[in-house]
Amino acid sequence: MSRSRFLPDNFTFALLSVVTLASLLPASGKLGHLFELLTSAAIGLLFFLHGAKLSREAIMNGLMHWRLHLLVFGSTFVLFPVLGLALKPLLSPLVTPGLYTGVLYLCVLPATVQSAIAFTAMARGNMPAAICSASASTLLGVFITPVLVNLVVLPNGGHASSSLDSIGRILLQLMAPFVLGHLLRPWIGKWIQRRAAVLKFVDQGSILLVVYTAFSAAVIEGLWKQVPAHALVGLLVVCAVVLGLALSLTTLLARKLGFDTEDEITIVFCGSKKSLASGIPMAKVLFASHAVGAIVLPLMLFHQMQLMVCAVLAQRYARRGREAALLKTAE
Repeated sequence: MSRSRFLPDNFTFALLSVVTLASLLPASGKLGHLFELLTSAAIGLLFFLHGAKLSREAIMNGLMHWRLHLLVFGSTFVLFPVLGLALKPLLSPLVTPGLYTGVLYLCVLPATVQSAIAFTAMARGNMPAAICSASASTLLGVFITPVLVNLVVLPNGGHASSSLDSIGRILLQLMAPFVLGHLLRPWIGKWIQRRAAVLKFVDQGSILLVVYTAFSAAVIEGLWKQVPAHALVGLLVVCAVVLGLALSLTTLLARKLGFDTEDEITIVFCGSKKSLASGIPMAKVLFASHAVGAIVLPLMLFHQMQLMVCAVLAQRYARRGREAALLKTAE
């Protein structure tokens, strides 16, 4: 019997299990330091493998569709931060200040790659443009997200030195392995493509490691004493409002600007999603260890919510596409 699309997937159950484990048995002292080292190594390996997997041809295929890319990047790095700031007076009373800081953080993150492309394919959208847009969003996020963290997330505004320092650390910890992997792609790319399960294991395993390490530090600092149950319920509402507005506005803008249905699908799925795979490693670099747990909690919840909602939306787009094809055949 297949699992309902409304139920969380196996990875989400794993995330919940890791959060529970960190809450009951947090890693501290020398063990905590060991997990920090393991996490850094796993993240470096993750970005190395993604660099080796990324095809230059896939990027070039969609590169020329500049209007679509501008709208996706505008949604990802302008619309989302504006929504987070504009909704703060209305939504921040529903959660704690620390959790709303996490909401602002998810608003400045790049888009997902795998799920955005997968949903675009499921909905019969513009695949080359989706591959290019989602991949470029991840790369641009390395430079844009640290700046936006200082401008949007930190309460006292941004400072160029801290932004540049954050960019430098991200370049060293994330981009250097990525570039090295991409340079080695001619020799190892096909080997990695034949072993997709390895990349998936490293991808999910590194995130689980970061979550356990982050929540361990946060629990030791008293995370769950600072986050009451009503704030978690409020966080559900906050994430639902932000996601609902993002999906509605990207759809409306795509139609108002005259994009066809295939491009609209790409804009909606690439412009409304936020990356857990990039967001958690970046949070580890950008924030103090004890603060990362509360910072990434909204992202984890938003991630699962966007997967469930977009799965339903992609199926609706696909059905509409099949019906349109049948009408054309009948004519």
